Amino acid sequence: STFATSQILPTAKSNTSNQQYHWAPVRNKQVAMGRKKFNMDPKKGIQFLIENDLLKNTCEDIAQFLYKGEGLNKTAIGDYLGERDELNIEVLHAFVELHEFTDLNLVQALRQFLWSFRLPGEAQKIDRMMEAFAQRYCQCNPGVFQSTDTCYVLSFAIIMLNTSLHNPNVKDKPTAERFIAMNRGINDGGDLPEDLLRNLYESIKNEPFKIPEDDGNDLTHTFFNPDREGWLLKLGGRVKTWKRRWFILTDNCLYYFEYTTDKEPRGIIPLENLSIREVEDSKKPNCFELFIPDSKDQVIKACKTEADGRVVEGNHTFYRISAPTTEEKEEWINSIKAAISRDPFYEMLAARKKKVSSIKRQ
Repeated sequence: STFATSQILPTAKSNTSNQQYHWAPVRNKQVAMGRKKFNMDPKKGIQFLIENDLLKNTCEDIAQFLYKGEGLNKTAIGDYLGERDELNIEVLHAFVELHEFTDLNLVQALRQFLWSFRLPGEAQKIDRMMEAFAQRYCQCNPGVFQSTDTCYVLSFAIIMLNTSLHNPNVKDKPTAERFIAMNRGINDGGDLPEDLLRNLYESIKNEPFKIPEDDGNDLTHTFFNPDREGWLLKLGGRVKTWKRRWFILTDNCLYYFEYTTDKEPRGIIPLENLSIREVEDSKKPNCFELFIPDSKDQVIKACKTEADGRVVEGNHTFYRISAPTTEEKEEWINSIKAAISRDPFYEMLAARKKKVSSIKRQ
């Protein structure tokens, strides 16, 4: 409307500072909108900011925006930096260049790096990001490692050590001696100094990595762009009745809700180390089952919300689910198979060590 426009557009008589003053509210509003869009869909958010001249279309400018990170969801930053489009890869390298690792030991540098975003769950994304980190660390600290491969492999070993020492589900805690033994021969066939490895071990033992928490809208963000969602029937754990639930598959977890409008899920099934298979059921068609391979009676790690609001552990040794059609059953099985997470760190570390040793043999 004319009134609204006259409130924000500079008048002919305005001097420059007045113009900036008049434009500021509009600009701030657009930046806030751009951040929201970024948190929901990083590529669209960046595109919006560039189209509205709030961000230059250069990898340096985008990297600065992500590095400052004001109001940005750290998971969304990680997802954007991990993409393999040419621009994203250039932004990743510019982003890593903004980190100053000179005279930091590897744990200190990793702490700084891993605080600036959340590592995504996909192996290839993690690989690209850790590759860029290792290059930057070696550039800032020449002579500490024989090659970026050494730095890369040791960085993964440290991240895995952090999980082993501080995850309550890991009962067998590695000692400093085992950590040193694990990393023999990674320095271009030679060993790294024991003192260096022992110091890194102690640093992680005394203080785990801080994983950045996302601001408030984390759950909303999680469910905003799921891998798959839809109505399915689920067989109860203790009481064997079938109930219709709205399922959402995202972030290597299967969530189910009573209604599509519910803010909180009734149940959460982490898919890590589970398997899936088709099954016949006399009562329902198009069934499949989530189960722990090689274990008949082990209860699957999952949780659900009781009617009185208490969150309790699930009571399922398997989850039996029925889809409305054969086609949907197959689509769900394929989507869940793709989401079942094996720990990507171990796979990638094995692949990198193999690559290093085959280069040595040549």
